[in-house]
Amino acid sequence: MEIKASQVKELRDMTGVAMMECKKALVECDGDLEKALDLLRSNSALKAEKKAARVAADGILKIFVGSEYATLIEINSETDFAAKDANFINFTNDVSDYITKYKVSNVSELNESEIEEKRKALVQTIGENIQLRRLVTQEFSSEMSTGSYLHSDSKLGAVVVISGGDKALAKDIAMHVAAFNPLCLSGGDLDPEILEREKAIYMVQAEESGKPQEIMEKMIEGKLKRFLSEVSLLSQDFVKDSEITIQELLDSKNAKIESYSRLKVGEGIEVATKSFADEVAEQLK
Repeated sequence: MEIKASQVKELRDMTGVAMMECKKALVECDGDLEKALDLLRSNSALKAEKKAARVAADGILKIFVGSEYATLIEINSETDFAAKDANFINFTNDVSDYITKYKVSNVSELNESEIEEKRKALVQTIGENIQLRRLVTQEFSSEMSTGSYLHSDSKLGAVVVISGGDKALAKDIAMHVAAFNPLCLSGGDLDPEILEREKAIYMVQAEESGKPQEIMEKMIEGKLKRFLSEVSLLSQDFVKDSEITIQELLDSKNAKIESYSRLKVGEGIEVATKSFADEVAEQLK
């Protein structure tokens, strides 16, 4: 049966799938548009499932700040090339529109929404694993101020909620959080496992120094204090003025940090590197 170009275009407009895939579906379904549409939807789910095991460590962040909540989400692709594709950008805009309309607390809520079908269709269109990896939503009252920062490449972002102060202050601190990546608000909030790991490293360093036990203990104590001051947001030097700490900045504005979040695209994902020869061999299989 002859498949007309107009039929292929119509199916392409309906699905966003590549022209060749649309034509194949129409041929298989004897030109029946509805059956071809169902076939492509089925294939998109199958392809999405097959590609789900592939590492998606690139992509972008999206931030929404409303009157009651702010959401920061990481949307991943396998490559930076795909992250710049118009179809991927349109998908991230759809995600942004959704978190603007609905308060979403975790990624699973998006996986059960209309966004999931769009994600699967996108996997088929661009041929890469696309994932909604992480999402952080912070709630706040009308008396609080919220600031956000998104780096120019949309791969690093932060949101800060403060009481007292104003949005300009919250935005400055959000920029600081993005740049300095604090592990906790104050020293007492740090994960005990992280602290113990650092302490073990300092103990080995102290023992290698060959100094008396009393001196070694002071060395370890001093290094732990310095480490805590470096990873605790309140004790870090302000990114825009290294003469003052974040705590001193807040005190000068009678403000307090209520919550903060920071995401960096691909952070914590291990990406296997391949040589050119390995990539060629893989393509020839």
